[in-house]
Amino acid sequence: MDSSNKYISVKLLLVSLIIAVFMIYPNITFFSFERDYLGAAKQTAHLFFFIFRYIFFSILIWILILYNLHKLKTPNFLKRLLLNFFFACIAYLLYSICTVLFSPKPDWHSSILFLQFFFIFIFCALIGHVFFLYSEQRRKEQEIEQLKIENLQSRYDALTSQINPHFFFNSLNGITALIRKKNEKKTLSYVNKLSDVFRYILQSEKKGLVTLEEELDFVKAFCYMMEIRFANKLVFKIDVKKKSMGLKIPVLSLLPLIDNVVIHNIIDSEHKMEVKIWLNDRMELVVSNPVFPKLSPPDTNGTGLINLEHRFSILMNKKIRIENDGKEFRVFLPLR
Repeated sequence: MDSSNKYISVKLLLVSLIIAVFMIYPNITFFSFERDYLGAAKQTAHLFFFIFRYIFFSILIWILILYNLHKLKTPNFLKRLLLNFFFACIAYLLYSICTVLFSPKPDWHSSILFLQFFFIFIFCALIGHVFFLYSEQRRKEQEIEQLKIENLQSRYDALTSQINPHFFFNSLNGITALIRKKNEKKTLSYVNKLSDVFRYILQSEKKGLVTLEEELDFVKAFCYMMEIRFANKLVFKIDVKKKSMGLKIPVLSLLPLIDNVVIHNIIDSEHKMEVKIWLNDRMELVVSNPVFPKLSPPDTNGTGLINLEHRFSILMNKKIRIENDGKEFRVFLPLR
């Protein structure tokens, strides 16, 4: 147990000692009367058992609160009540045995005792449930904050990977090559696709989930530019039915996968790259490509897939799947 947990346990013990005073208040009010009724011979035993009752209730409250706060992680309040009732019954049996054996005036069958144990298990269950709800709310708020950070990081990564001198250089080269070929229609289409790519990336910070149609429209624009850049040595095949276009996916989910294809593989006349995107029977969007590893490992931080996994976990409450048999690399993205 670390120092912070020890500190919390000590504070809870102090709280339990205070709560126990209120729980045995009826016993305190009748203490003088019961002592006189028992006579002087049993006064000392009566005093010791009174102290024992107070310590017993204090420890019981402390244990139940600790159990509810640290061990019992359930949103079901009825289940929490039943478990607390079970432990309270065990404690009641132990107390009853002690009162029969040692108390000068056994009270194991008294209505006051029943009420005391009833209030203890109800109170501890309520404390545990309220704390659980508060913790869940805090966890969700932290996840939202983490998601905001990761969305900003994803946007930043997208911008830094696309809006950089090399990207502009390659884009201008593509436009220059098209102009030299005097293909005005294709040149205009290229410029329009470039505009669509920038617009989608810049607007991504305002979005969490987007439709599959929106994401694929962006991918088609980006892929068009990539195909021009690699002179058709890199091609994309997208096979998704129109009826599935309304399914949801985290924004900019496909960009890091396409980036990884270019970053980690050789793409030339001898290694033509074909990237396939389709929907499988499990309603997962599958992105696959052949593996042509570069001779030297690429200089990357390796956070692309990790960030993508985190975003799917938070936004979709689902996990992505990755398969790599050395010949083909596949990523399975769950949809909603």
